[in-house]
Amino acid sequence: MAIIEISIVPLGHGSTGISHYVAGCLQELDKYGKDVRYELTPMGTIIEGDLDTILALARRMHEVPFQKGAQRVLTTLRIDDRRDRDTSMEQKKRSVRDKL
Repeated sequence: MAIIEISIVPLGHGSTGISHYVAGCLQELDKYGKDVRYELTPMGTIIEGDLDTILALARRMHEVPFQKGAQRVLTTLRIDDRRDRDTSMEQKKRSVRDKL
């Protein structure tokens, strides 16, 4: 299972607010149902699931601001693909909390 962090920012759309674009991206995420888990953060979204699935999903999410009228979109991805053992968003957070 892979974990990605994605941040999608529409540029040049005439407003500093982007929450309606983010909401559209989350609606795209919700279409995947139980195939992926996600957590919205103030600066992006964390998604876990099969790497091929979440990369395809990232592509679909990248298109959402264009569908809503944006002319330029900056998407940043960070991928954590650990193959020596199973991991999850919760496991990674728990590991840090256990050390506090």
